[in-house]
Amino acid sequence: MKTAFIGLGVMGFPMAGHLQRAGHEVTVFNRTEAKAARWVAEYGGASAPTPAAASRHAEVVALCVGNDDDVRSVVLPPDGVLAGLKAGAVVIDHTTTSAELAREMATRSNEAGVAFLDAPVSGGQAGAEKGQLTIMVGGDQSTFEAAKPVMDCYARSAARLGPSGSGQLAKMVNQICIAGLVQGLAEGLNFARRAGLDGQAVVDVISKGAAQSWQMDNRAATMLEGEYNFGFAVDWMRKDLGFALEEAERNGSVLEVTALVDRFYADVQALGGGRWDTSSLLQRLVSQTPR
Repeated sequence: MKTAFIGLGVMGFPMAGHLQRAGHEVTVFNRTEAKAARWVAEYGGASAPTPAAASRHAEVVALCVGNDDDVRSVVLPPDGVLAGLKAGAVVIDHTTTSAELAREMATRSNEAGVAFLDAPVSGGQAGAEKGQLTIMVGGDQSTFEAAKPVMDCYARSAARLGPSGSGQLAKMVNQICIAGLVQGLAEGLNFARRAGLDGQAVVDVISKGAAQSWQMDNRAATMLEGEYNFGFAVDWMRKDLGFALEEAERNGSVLEVTALVDRFYADVQALGGGRWDTSSLLQRLVSQTPR
């Protein structure tokens, strides 16, 4: 397929690379032109000076940018994605946004004769690099089926959860669950340390039982070493949890633990850890004076 990829951050750069390596004809756009040039040098394909130019001949356009406003800025302007696309094309938005933004983009795309899928991802930078992301999708079933071969290039699982906005709502569930898990792991490791236990030895044992989780398997060792300069940033997690908390206000959900952990992440930001990995919740506890 002729495809375009908009946004070459830590996720988009390898995702677009998987598309090119799978045999698709890929044109990329990135606000920092040097990064687009580096992508072309590494993977081949082509780059374009605007989202519209990148999308001009594409059958499918994928984007992975920062937030709601970033999506609008690359999709809607005169030099945006919709201005370049032909009728019948598909836009796949891998950005984590509000469900409201997803519905807005679906409406605007449909008005332009273009199909739209909200398709946030889980799996982090490592999942993107390995082509092992999990994708939660909202949109029409027929559009999902047409676009799935593209997503399969960088996903181990892609599932449609319902109409437009459903992918973003599912991603909120994902982040709600992660927040509680990471806080529990942080508290457990801090408890082990203050109790005089060998934290890694404890993890080695309990990870074989009911306490096991992806967070424990992939983050416990670096947490114990106080290493946080990698992975999914606290700033982005607070953005995502903000979406969930706002949605909960609308649908009447009770997110007591999520709200609490969001405040804890605000404490991490105050420590200067806005760009630290989300596992840095432990650092907040380590920094506290014992009672």
